[in-house]
Amino acid sequence: MRSRTYACLGAVAALTAALSACGTPESGQGADGAPVVGVDYPRSDTDFWNSYIKYSPEFATEYGLDLKTTNSQNDVAKLTANAQTFISQGVKGVAMAPQDTAAIAPTLEQLAAKKIPVVTVDTRPDSGNVYMVVRADNRAYGEKACRFLGVKLGGKGKVVMLQGDLASINGRDRTEAFNECMKANYPGITVFGEATNWDGAVAAQKLQTDLTANPDIKGVYMQSSFALAGTLQVLKQKDLLVPPSDPKHVFVVSNDGIPEELRNIAGGQIDATVSQPADLYAKYALYYLKAAIDGKTFTTGKTDHDSTIIQVRDGVLEDQLSAPLVTSDGGTYDGVPSLKHDDQSLWGNELS
Repeated sequence: MRSRTYACLGAVAALTAALSACGTPESGQGADGAPVVGVDYPRSDTDFWNSYIKYSPEFATEYGLDLKTTNSQNDVAKLTANAQTFISQGVKGVAMAPQDTAAIAPTLEQLAAKKIPVVTVDTRPDSGNVYMVVRADNRAYGEKACRFLGVKLGGKGKVVMLQGDLASINGRDRTEAFNECMKANYPGITVFGEATNWDGAVAAQKLQTDLTANPDIKGVYMQSSFALAGTLQVLKQKDLLVPPSDPKHVFVVSNDGIPEELRNIAGGQIDATVSQPADLYAKYALYYLKAAIDGKTFTTGKTDHDSTIIQVRDGVLEDQLSAPLVTSDGGTYDGVPSLKHDDQSLWGNELS
């Protein structure tokens, strides 16, 4: 991230000239004349979001944008305050990933009133307009996890679904799709749904309780890698962290595609993940902010980067990026193709 100086010393005439040269909050330009945009990071306590944070400055440079950043720490009140900071700094656009997709509406209205375009990343607001949503098809996440576990369990048995936060469109999409797929295709599988609020400690505690009450559970669907460490620890404590060839093995599917998940698939500790594209989220969040600043518009349909733009409601388009299932063998599971864990096209292998 380029550094910027907003306090320039000197006499009044020199001060005016210096401010013009180095950029003022009101100008919306950085020290080199690049448009200033704000990116709010939703959290920095998961490998997935830390990867997103790593990629963002690189793509800001690629698109000629000057970047200001904040971190709302999974708190919509902090996100609201951070948006106010961006407004005061005169940014030309804002990218954010609101985790409470209902409560963000008033903030979107404030930004719209200032004619500041917004791109939401990973999540889609329940109401309010944004310039573009950059996201993958989260219903497909739940569907892919369901198909994989359905095959591995032979259509029978018990699985635990460690849900995210149902205040988030992502948590709702993944949960609803997984449940609907299981009901329609694998009615012999019982699903224990556990709300976790994207909290790894809560997920571990609920998995521990479920396995104690139902020692015959044979599958776990984690809606994000936030639950990875706790899940592996619980399975180890119960002597269930064994290779897939062992009859005691519990099949685990995650969502994210972080390097640790790919290593765990290779080592047989977990069995699959859906690679949520942290690199492309950062890339296209800034791509669309630059496009908004340049006055470009988009329509529904296929893109030139292996995705599809859909209209989710009036005034809201969503670019649904590719998010493949990743497995140990790269096989196809009940019609769902997968990539092998060591496929070099996966962003998680770029960072590992």
